[in-house]
Amino acid sequence: MNLEHALKDPIFKIISKSADELDMECYVVGGFVRDFLLDRNTAQDIDIVAIGSGIELAKQVAKNLPNQSKVSIFKTYGTAMLRHGTIALEFVGARKESYRKESRNPEVEDGNLDDDQKRRDFTINALAIGLNASNFGTLLDPFNGIKDLENKRIVTPLDPNITFSDDPLRMLRAVRFATQLEFEIDPKSLGAIKDNFQRINIITKERIVVELHKILESPKPSIGFLLLEKTGLLDVILPEITALKGIDDVEGQRHKDNFYHTLEVVDNIAKHTDNVWLRWTALLHDIGKAPTKKFSKKVGWTFHGHELKGSKMVYHLFKRLKMPLNDKMKYVQKLVFMSSRPIALSNENITDAAVRRLVFDAGEYIDDLMTLCEADITTKNPRKFKKYHNNFKLVRQKMIEVEERDRIRDFQPPVTGEEIMKAFELKPCREIGIIKEFIKEAILEGHIPNEYQAAYDLMLEKGTQLGLTTAS
Repeated sequence: MNLEHALKDPIFKIISKSADELDMECYVVGGFVRDFLLDRNTAQDIDIVAIGSGIELAKQVAKNLPNQSKVSIFKTYGTAMLRHGTIALEFVGARKESYRKESRNPEVEDGNLDDDQKRRDFTINALAIGLNASNFGTLLDPFNGIKDLENKRIVTPLDPNITFSDDPLRMLRAVRFATQLEFEIDPKSLGAIKDNFQRINIITKERIVVELHKILESPKPSIGFLLLEKTGLLDVILPEITALKGIDDVEGQRHKDNFYHTLEVVDNIAKHTDNVWLRWTALLHDIGKAPTKKFSKKVGWTFHGHELKGSKMVYHLFKRLKMPLNDKMKYVQKLVFMSSRPIALSNENITDAAVRRLVFDAGEYIDDLMTLCEADITTKNPRKFKKYHNNFKLVRQKMIEVEERDRIRDFQPPVTGEEIMKAFELKPCREIGIIKEFIKEAILEGHIPNEYQAAYDLMLEKGTQLGLTTAS
């Protein structure tokens, strides 16, 4: 098969010319070829394999580019990278690899194209296109990757037990590709993941999180998480999620399976946001339910305080997976903690004061919180589904009205601490905090408008109650 039409970008002719000048074979391999055949055209990272020195080829390509690009060289790995417009080109010499059981870092030696294709993770990533003038555009497909693309299957080139044991990250990559492409993992490969899932423990947490992000960023993340659960990987990586699995039945009273509910929520939210941290929030919003689950004859199953418990668990989970313990973690924590607030509000007669307080507490995250709560509606009862969504529309409308009138979202006290000190000739003291809190509560409860004069008058009134005297 000739795929010369895949190589329309002028960069490929420059690589071809450079390789021929060095009398070196070279090929474009992996994701670029796969995505072209799938008509995805998403690859901005292009892998070039040279039968020889990838570094020397990169330097020659840079020399032949109209505006000579800077080559980044990674001698340890024998690779080089250069940028061409929006494309990142990585050059590597063909190699063969052997592994030791305790490490995913292979012992590498020079090899030919056949060796290089054998070391690839999946047949659909082992496809190569010739770039030399003599074979420009020729597809090389030693493992029937084209057939696996047509059949939508993830298959390893060699024995999957060896492939996954050698580099256990490939197990997560199999799940990730199955999720992104909506392919099935070949039964033999799936069985090998089940046999080798504990090997994931030798992979760094950072690499694991990269794959989890890509699964969460997919159109339907539940595909990946169901595969992770089925293979045992999820219990190793995110035991907080598998702990939600199962339905308890006591005296005929049951609760829903919070594991499958969680995956529905993640799929729901994926339709409305590309924010990966909001998708993480959907995944983690109920993790506090497993440790807080209780049964009593009076009320049945309860999960009291699961939001607070879950928000605390978020910190420990992020720390264990070496995820950022910064504003991203705090964002997820806060939304998990507040995840039931709008739901409770939508079930009651909505007061302005309750909406003001919700908007104040959520602050800049209020829209994301509402998106999460709407995604949390997974009832299969059409009447209830419609009712809950209509209730959330009312909450959103009320939020708009309250925000236009009271400007609560970016709340700043109309009267500052400095003004209170000046009015009562005070130095820093607890009374200042008491007055500020009193004014804030009065605004949130609707006792006074969010305006300077009303707040100033209330400040004077409260100060007098506290026995303070105004400056003459």
